[in-house]
This record gives sequence, C-alpha cells and structure tokens, in this order.
Amino acid sequence: MILDLDIGNTLSKWRLKDAESSEIRSRGAVWTREEWRPGADIPDLDVVEAVRISSVARAAVLDETVTLLRRQVRQVFVAHSQPEALGVVNGYDEPGRLGVDRWMGALAGYQLAGGCCAVDCGSAITIDFVLPGGVHLGGFIIPGLRLMKESLKLGTRNVAIDPESEADALLEPGRRTVDAVNHGIYMAAVSAINRIYSEVCDQQGISLPMLLTGGDARVVSRGVQVPHAVWPDMVYGGLEASFPLTFAERAGKMSGAPRVPEPVSLEKIRAALAFSMLL
Repeated sequence: MILDLDIGNTLSKWRLKDAESSEIRSRGAVWTREEWRPGADIPDLDVVEAVRISSVARAAVLDETVTLLRRQVRQVFVAHSQPEALGVVNGYDEPGRLGVDRWMGALAGYQLAGGCCAVDCGSAITIDFVLPGGVHLGGFIIPGLRLMKESLKLGTRNVAIDPESEADALLEPGRRTVDAVNHGIYMAAVSAINRIYSEVCDQQGISLPMLLTGGDARVVSRGVQVPHAVWPDMVYGGLEASFPLTFAERAGKMSGAPRVPEPVSLEKIRAALAFSMLL
C-alpha cells in the first residue's frame, strides 16, 4: 500500500492506495497536532510500503512525522517547492517559500489541463495561475470561510455554511446574525475568486480552466461563475505526479482527476468584467 499524507495547518488528510491496482482503499482526516501517532484514526503502517507527504505544518510536526514513518516504512518521500518541476516554472522570487500544497496543486493542474487556475479552499483560500507553457504566475491568498468567521468574534465560528445551500440563498441578506455572517463571508470569498480570475485572464489574454480543491470547495463551487471542476484529491495528484510509484501513475494518470472544464471565451470574461466595473 501507498500512504499519501496532506498535512495542513488545521487537518491532516490521508489516503491508502493499492500499489498494484492504483485503487484508493481508504481515506480519512485527523486534526494536525504536535505528534502524529498511529491509532484508530490513522492507517496501519504494517501494510504501507511507501509514504508521500505534502506538509504546510510547522517544521517540528513534519520532522516528527518523518522520523516516525522511517522507523516502519521502507520509502518516505517529502514534497518541497522547487524552482521548476514537471514542466512548471515556479513564479515566486524565492521558490522555496511557496506553500508546498499550492505547488502540488499547480503541478497537478498543469499535468491535467496544461494550464489552469488552481483554487484551494481551506483555512485560507489560495488562487494560483499556471499558463499553458508552464509559467506559474504566482497567486493570491485570502482568508478562508472559517477564518473570516473567527475574525468577526460573534460566536458564529462553529456554525458552518450548509454545503447544500443554493448560491442564490447565500447571496441574499441574512435575517439572523449567523445568516448575515455566513452570507457576508460567502459573498466576499466567491466575489474575490470570480474577480481575481477575470482580472488575471484579462491581463494575460487567455481563458484558463479552473480547478477547486480543499474542505470548502463544494460550497464555494456554488458561487463560482465560470466553468470549473472540483478535484478533492488535487494535492494528492501533485504527489502522484512528483513521485510516481504505480504503473498508472507512471503513465500520467492521477486518481480522481475530473474532466477538464471547457473555459468560457475570453470575450465573455472581458464583457462581464467591463459590466462589473460599471456597477
């Protein structure tokens, strides 16, 4: 089995993948903490022959995890942001300072779509652009839905936005404080994503496919106005592309990869952008 780990600031996500068939056997998530210990919420390392890790947690958390895993697993691969990989040129002035989860998303999106807008809706919402030639432009970071809620300090942080809510309802004025908060931060998040996408596509003169991932991707997706696909395993896709271990991965296949959405024309993007500027 192959264990893939996506260690975030809030959650550590994992999945077990069959090394022969490339099928996903199980998956889960635990709170990121100081010490990563196998238990009821962690897969049995006795069946694991290789581990691939993407981590944005503190260095001590990653070091502890790697030390533990190397005692029991033959191969441990740790992803790092690089100046260039898999045809993508890192757009940061200091490439190593780009969050590795964003780098994995950029690599996965490029392998799948040959250029994309990769949006990760986690604790923060990150929006990265990769042009068809492999140039990573850099990106944008805004507070995620939960982080925005916490900043208001109104006692609503634990009341999540219903992922099944219709976007139209979420964009109406709230009649209770909790609804006003939820609708306000939702409007802020989706409006930022829509505007950033349009502005960058206009500047670059190209319409790019958009891919969404992260814990809040499903609810954010409802308010995104351009064609897009939700890819929960996008960071894992970057790990697969960076460290291919199965026959399918070596052939360029990434588990759970969605159909690439056909982007709208650049003319429509520019028309919508021009209209929004008149309002």
